Amino acid sequence: MNVESALSEIRFGFKRMASLYGEPVFDEWVLVALADSTGAIQGYEGPRASEFLASFTQDIATLRAELAEEDLDVGGFTFGAATHGHTYDAAMRVGPAAYLLGNHTKRSMEEIRARPLWLKAQVAWFGLSERFRADPLILPVPAHRTQPAQPVTTNAA
Repeated sequence: MNVESALSEIRFGFKRMASLYGEPVFDEWVLVALADSTGAIQGYEGPRASEFLASFTQDIATLRAELAEEDLDVGGFTFGAATHGHTYDAAMRVGPAAYLLGNHTKRSMEEIRARPLWLKAQVAWFGLSERFRADPLILPVPAHRTQPAQPVTTNAA
């Protein structure tokens, strides 16, 4: 799958989760492409479009530590244990070198899980993971890069 198809799948999956949950499960998401030790934002939707990059490294620190302990296959995912505010709540590996990160900027993962409709929303999250497992996001490899990867777009909603 290419980036445009991945963004479409993500938007559809997040709308489906919100429909099943009765409101957005995650009000913010970011698609991150990894290359060497750098990353590039491939897409973002959420309430902090103009400011999220400034705190992105800090916001993913908790989830990044948890990801370091796991070896996720494409389609694999994890939910953060101690998340709140701008700390990202969920990560899904969507390609060999790409992750989808989800966050609710006003609720913790514990608060999200406390609602009974969370079980229904998980069906849509799992469905999204299965779409990427079947057709992973494959990013074009630049022939020569002279600068670190830069954000490509913020696709603010």
